[in-house]
Amino acid sequence: MDIILFFMFALGAIIGSFLNVCIVRFPQEKSVVFPGSHCGHCGVSIAWHDNVPLLSWLILKGRCRRCKARISFRYWLVEFLTALVFVGFYQKYGLSPVLGPYLVMACCFMVATFVDFAHRIIPDQVSVGGMFAGIVLSVLVPQLHPVSPMEAMLGGFMAGLMVLICLVLMLIYPVFCRHLMEEQDPSEDRGGKILVLSSLLVIAGINAGIAYLPPSIATRVLSLSAALSGYIVGGGLILAMGLFGDIVFKKESMGGGDVKLMAMTGAFLGWKLAMAAFFLAPFFGAVYGIIEKIRTKDSTIAYGPFLVLGSLVSLLWGEQIIRWVLNGGLAL
Repeated sequence: MDIILFFMFALGAIIGSFLNVCIVRFPQEKSVVFPGSHCGHCGVSIAWHDNVPLLSWLILKGRCRRCKARISFRYWLVEFLTALVFVGFYQKYGLSPVLGPYLVMACCFMVATFVDFAHRIIPDQVSVGGMFAGIVLSVLVPQLHPVSPMEAMLGGFMAGLMVLICLVLMLIYPVFCRHLMEEQDPSEDRGGKILVLSSLLVIAGINAGIAYLPPSIATRVLSLSAALSGYIVGGGLILAMGLFGDIVFKKESMGGGDVKLMAMTGAFLGWKLAMAAFFLAPFFGAVYGIIEKIRTKDSTIAYGPFLVLGSLVSLLWGEQIIRWVLNGGLAL
């Protein structure tokens, strides 16, 4: 076995163990550092030999050593899936510069998926924190968005267009959904608007001055522009769909967590792949929604996991899918 493959699997399992802590504690707004790992039933601290990723759960047969209470299979599953993701991404991208950023995104996706399924929320620590991580990494790792000045300009145009669409929907929103506005947090909305408008100004400044920058700096600045355009388009698509759904159905149709999650996706993938993810997600969500409707008679579902699935498909095959669509579905 390739020693690096083994290392990536082990590293993924270890990171997965930490992601389990995030999955449990983020919704409870608890620290992921203190206290240390402990049984959720009897409260006893878990010894290091009972906290070895993958192995300890199997050895203990999924039970606490002291009180014998059941330990959810989810703990083992998250560790195993994270290990597989690390191995799969390494096989796809090797030790290239983009491997690290994509693994950061995948870890955010893992936490968002399991928290959303369990609690119907996506913690800001994952979505907003991941979005800023994507923006920062776009500068540190310009290979994340290898765009030309023309492509950056197109991304800026798409970001501006998305903002315009959302503004139009926001202007007519009070006419139809005033009853929903009472439940919204104005301060959060204000902060989001300031961030988006500031990003548009940065994008415009980059597009105007890119010709005067040396190549070594220009590549990083263009990558930053692509990340900013990506988060605006990604989050804007979900926001626009949510506003439109609220207006049509007179009830909240899309959570704010989904908007932030897609903004994070756009920061890592750029506006084109974020848009592809947006259109792919409903295909996965519809199947699950139909099953849940039959099983529970409830038509509402946690949509975040399907945005994640659409984003992963877009990351791996998005360019081919876009070419296939633009060619009229004739060939890849």
